[in-house]
Formats: sequence, C-alpha cells, structure tokens
Amino acid sequence: MAISTSVLLLASMLLLALLLKPLAQKLHLPFAGLLVATGFVGSEIIVGLGHDTGIRYDSFHDLILIIFLPLLIFEAAFKIDAVLLLKHLFVILFFAIPVMLLSTCVAAVMIYYGIGHPSGFPWIAALLSGALLAATDPVSVIEMMRKLGAPERLCMLLDGEALFNDATAIVTFSIFLYIAQHPLENIAIADVVSRFGVVFFGGIVIGLFIGLGFLFLSRLLSDYIQQAIVTLVAAYFSYIFAEQWLHVSGVMAVLVTGLVLGRVIHHDFQEHDKRNFVDDFWTFNVYVAESLMFLLMGVTITAAMFTDNWLAMLIGIVAVLIARAIGVFGGARLVSTLPMVEPISVGYQKVMFVGGLRGAVTLALALALPLELDYWWTVQSIAFGVVLFTLFVQAPILPSLLKKEGLQAKE
Repeated sequence: MAISTSVLLLASMLLLALLLKPLAQKLHLPFAGLLVATGFVGSEIIVGLGHDTGIRYDSFHDLILIIFLPLLIFEAAFKIDAVLLLKHLFVILFFAIPVMLLSTCVAAVMIYYGIGHPSGFPWIAALLSGALLAATDPVSVIEMMRKLGAPERLCMLLDGEALFNDATAIVTFSIFLYIAQHPLENIAIADVVSRFGVVFFGGIVIGLFIGLGFLFLSRLLSDYIQQAIVTLVAAYFSYIFAEQWLHVSGVMAVLVTGLVLGRVIHHDFQEHDKRNFVDDFWTFNVYVAESLMFLLMGVTITAAMFTDNWLAMLIGIVAVLIARAIGVFGGARLVSTLPMVEPISVGYQKVMFVGGLRGAVTLALALALPLELDYWWTVQSIAFGVVLFTLFVQAPILPSLLKKEGLQAKE
C-alpha cells in the first residue's frame, strides 16, 4: 500500500472515530466496542460490494509495534501517581509478574487441551495465546471507577497491575514468538528464564539511564510545549534504543522512562495549565493510537472468524476467566497473609477479577502475529473474542458490582 494511501486511510479512520465518540456517549455504549463494531460492519460491506479494503499484515505491523505501542506504555507510566504506586508497589508487582506468569501458564494449558489439536495448534501456539491474553487494560473502567468514587487503592491496584503486566506479557510474548519462529533451535527452559531476566531487567536499567538523561534535558527547558516534545522524543528513543539496538525490553525501558519523567515534570510544573497541557498532549496521543487500533481490529475481524473459530474463542474466554480467577482470588489470599501488606478484601478481589479487561496491548500483539505461523489466525481469533467479551460483557457489569460491594461513593 502506498504511503499516501495509508495516510489517507488512517486519517479517514480517525475522522470516523471523532464522529463515533459523541454517539457512544449518547447511547451509553463502550467507545472501543463501537469502534470495533463499526470497523467490522464497514469492512464487511466493502468486501460484500466486491472491493478490497487494502489492509494487510505488512500495512500496520510496524505502525502498531513501533508507533502505537510506545505511546500506550509511556502514557500509562507518565500519568500514574508515582507516590501511590510506590506505596502499593510490592502488591502490584506480585500480581504483575508471578501471578501474571501463572495466569499465562494456566490459560495456555486450558487452551491447548481445549482445542485438542497438537499438530494444528501446538504447545507454542497455546503459550503465545496465554501470553498475549495476560495483559490487562482497565483504562476505560478506571476512569469510570474514579468518577463513581471507588477507593483510590483499588484503582491503583488495577492501574498499576496493568502497567507492569503489560510489560511482562510483551516480554514473555516476544520470547515465545522467537521460539515459534525458530522451531529447529534447541532452547532449554533455563535459557528461557535467563533470557527473560536479561530482557526484562536490562530494559529497566536502560530506561533508568535514558529517563535520567532526558530529565537533565527537561531541566534546561521551562516551556511546557518543549517539555511535551521532550517526553515524546524520550518515549521513542528509549523504546527503539533498547529494543532494536541493545535487544532488551523496549517496553520496560519506556515504562521506567515514563515513570521518571512523569514524576519530575508533574512536580516541576505546579501551575495547573502547564500540567494540564502535557497530560492532555499524551491523552491526545493515546486517543489517536487506541482509536486507530480498535478500528483496525474491527476491519481485521471477518465473519469467518465467528463461523470457523467460535469454539476456539469460547475456549479462550473460559480459559482467561479461570486463569484470572485463580490469579486474583488465590494471589490476593496469599499476599494478604504477609505482615507488611494491607489485606485485600473480597469486594476488592471481585472488582479486580471483573475489571481485568483485555484491550490495546492484546490487540497490538494479536495484530502483529507473523502470517508464516500456521496457527496465527486461530490465535488472533481467540484474542479478538476475548477482547470483545471484556468490552461488551465484563465492562458493563462493573458499575453494578461496585454498588453491590459498597465501593461506589457517588451516584
């Protein structure tokens, strides 16, 4: 696809997203769900009329992994309350790393045996599915929860878990994807664990150094527009430098860079208008990225997915729910026994279970699956089915659950 055609297509999709936003608010529909539905219906109509949408794997692979993904990760880290995050960091990391890895394994086992086709859907396919489904994305419900006056600790547990388990899921997915693309290479479990540690913690170190470097640069600039540009450059520099030059986790590098710059810039700019500008700048960036991603998801979905892979979708949904239940209820009970941890109530656990939606990161990984993998369409179908379930089933029941558990302070 020519670059001019790609730009025109993306601009048209963004215009469509702008028109759909007020409609979603008026009809009380999830905006992301409406984008997906519109993309699906629109593409089916175009194909039904005998035209080709022109959207292919190579049209948006780099767009998602290099352009969109750093924006999503950096914005989440930049805006998070660093003080509150540090206060609950142990519990958040507990859910974001060991519990997430456990959930990945549980989901993978259930999907593998549920599909029951070792030749067409081998173990590595199940592990890839489990990894990309492990990333939670409660952004839309976090906003709603805060408007309803949900406890700040509960919001932080969901938000912080999503921030770090996105990074864990992407690193895990990348390792499994390497294994899938090199089937003849003999890779031991010890090598996988070692590689995970190098990639994950290497990204943290690189992100810290780059974050401090751009922090020094930000100290030389007092204009809030320049500060916004610094954050944008830092997001892409940290991601590409770590991912493609040093071969460690670009996601972890972006995450740490975002945490460092977010904490300092929010502290430096005490004026309300200046703080709002940089935050609004990143709200805009993520609005564009997520709008295009959900529309691309809708265009990529085909009716054949629901007719050919409906059972795989159903298996994926059940596997994710069970894995999430084991991780949240079992993990919360375990971590609450520790002396330095404030116990996590059953009400909190229920909200964390239902609020563990799947969204942008799951889509990014699913849409980036190489087509040379024979099972790519099945894995992508499972991912899309789970995302649709969380958007249209889990998200709408969260307000009533908050009210039922007495965690809603406002009407």
